[in-house]
Amino acid sequence: MPFGECTITLQDVAYQLGLPVDGHYVSGCLTDFHLYIEGGRPAWQWFHELLGVLPPENQVQKFAVNCTWFQETFGECPDGADEETLFADKSGNHIHIRWLPYVARLEEMGGYSWGSAALAWLYRCMCRVTNRHVVKLAGPLQLLQSWIFWRFPSFRPTGYDEISWPLSSRWSGYNPGISNKGPRVHMARLKIDLLQPRDVSTLKPYLAPVVVSVYIV
Repeated sequence: MPFGECTITLQDVAYQLGLPVDGHYVSGCLTDFHLYIEGGRPAWQWFHELLGVLPPENQVQKFAVNCTWFQETFGECPDGADEETLFADKSGNHIHIRWLPYVARLEEMGGYSWGSAALAWLYRCMCRVTNRHVVKLAGPLQLLQSWIFWRFPSFRPTGYDEISWPLSSRWSGYNPGISNKGPRVHMARLKIDLLQPRDVSTLKPYLAPVVVSVYIV
């Protein structure tokens, strides 16, 4: 920024996404992961054993499955489930089956530090997108968007003043049109160049009344 640096922290992840930032670490082989599947069996065989069905070939890109197929095949999410995807690819609509080991142990999923993993994944994606040949940003972009709106009030759209938990949930219906994408980008760059310390609430703590009201609800 014109006046210094700021970044997303684990505290931001906890408040914005409501994810745990402690617990077991989330890990896994990002390449050749299918060679290390439990029991040495093929990855798609394990997929079929766990989910009872295989996606059609036109719904698969190498080891990533179209999110729409999951939604159509398995119907509505259970009450309280989150339809957002934390570890999306750059298309934003495919899920890699490297997460099969976690699906196989659903009873343990609550014990992992998903918030830490989401933040680490976002950092990695933001580093990659700085390369000249990269044109799309992957990662938990709902975290990045919500953090920007919270910390930079001048970028926050109007009509979303109600506080809900987690904080990012109030932006779930925010979907600006693409017709004015170009002018929006130019205006955003100009606003960033003109930012002053008073325009950024990086030092503003998450207010206690908000937290208390959230837990009461």
